[in-house]
Amino acid sequence: MFGNFFKKKKKQQIGLSPRGYKEEILQLDEPVFEKVPTPWQFIAKKIAFYLFIFLFLAGIFFVGYRLLSFWLMKAPPLPVKNFGVTFSKTQAEDLGLDWREAYKAVLGDLDVSLLRIPAYWTEIEPEDNKFDFEWLDFTLSEAASSSADVILAVGRKLPRWPECHEPYWVLDREKEIREMRILNYITRVVNRYKDNPVVSAWQVENEPFLDFGICPKLDADFLDREIALVRSLSDKPIVVTDGGEMGLWFRAYKRSDIFGSTLYRTVWNKFWGQITYPLPPSFFRLKRGAMEHFYGEKPMVIIELQAEPWGPRLIQDLSLEEQLESMNPDEFEEVLEYIKGAGFDTFYFWGVEWWYWLKETQNRPEMWNMAKEAIQNATAL
Repeated sequence: MFGNFFKKKKKQQIGLSPRGYKEEILQLDEPVFEKVPTPWQFIAKKIAFYLFIFLFLAGIFFVGYRLLSFWLMKAPPLPVKNFGVTFSKTQAEDLGLDWREAYKAVLGDLDVSLLRIPAYWTEIEPEDNKFDFEWLDFTLSEAASSSADVILAVGRKLPRWPECHEPYWVLDREKEIREMRILNYITRVVNRYKDNPVVSAWQVENEPFLDFGICPKLDADFLDREIALVRSLSDKPIVVTDGGEMGLWFRAYKRSDIFGSTLYRTVWNKFWGQITYPLPPSFFRLKRGAMEHFYGEKPMVIIELQAEPWGPRLIQDLSLEEQLESMNPDEFEEVLEYIKGAGFDTFYFWGVEWWYWLKETQNRPEMWNMAKEAIQNATAL
């Protein structure tokens, strides 16, 4: 009875899988005794495993260290040679200043020779198809009289809140229509000033790859169309910028003739409040070295060097005490010391309108005077 049972079972197994049947007969007819490792063998296997993990991680660390060292060598510390400023007409007005007088003081008393000027669409075309270039003509004429060089910034997203500056009349238009009107405004600006020797370069958009401000989602294809348009109209170099701390750089870098990074030390965030970035100056050297390694060398500048407060509200809505919490002469001195190891030689200060406001309305000329000394003695830093 039992013999018949096993034979039947074996036939079923042979029918299913002859290889599996033979293996099972061995297990049934020939008992197998599993070899249990000794305690020392068990320990040796554990040691070998952890040694492999250690060597693997050490290899990654070594390769990473050599790569970082290579990038640092490609971007050594540089002596500070030049300071410029970003001047915003609208920011001066928001602080209650006579923007023309403030601008003249920047060129005269501060003796600034490097400027970045945003050509705001809202100011250039305040009404549909009605253009106003008078204020920008004045700005560039004064710069020429002072033998200054100007980076003229064009596009929808330009320096100062709310970042994207679109005239009211275009806000309810379809995306395609808005883009067409942006290109039209850029064409007007570039054609008007492309032969003006005071304009040394064009900046197209501001930190386009940084998700910041009240702006539509970035369309990289449209950004490329803007850049291509400016290139077709003028042979002057194009500046593309990115955030220094949070930006990845490569997308802006590879599109630019001159790359511009921001550099901020103390900022405010709704999640963390006021913080100072725990980043050494070599952080910027590493990023610069990596860009040059992967995409080739090109001119690079710090296009925004923080020299004004960054608080939970706009400067004009902060008390003087709140303003001085994140930027004051002591903080400014630390910034000037910090940049010596950042691997750049040209810096555009961010905050000149605020310095002028402090000096003229609050009887606090310290920031203005410190900046003046730094600008006039840049190579001595």
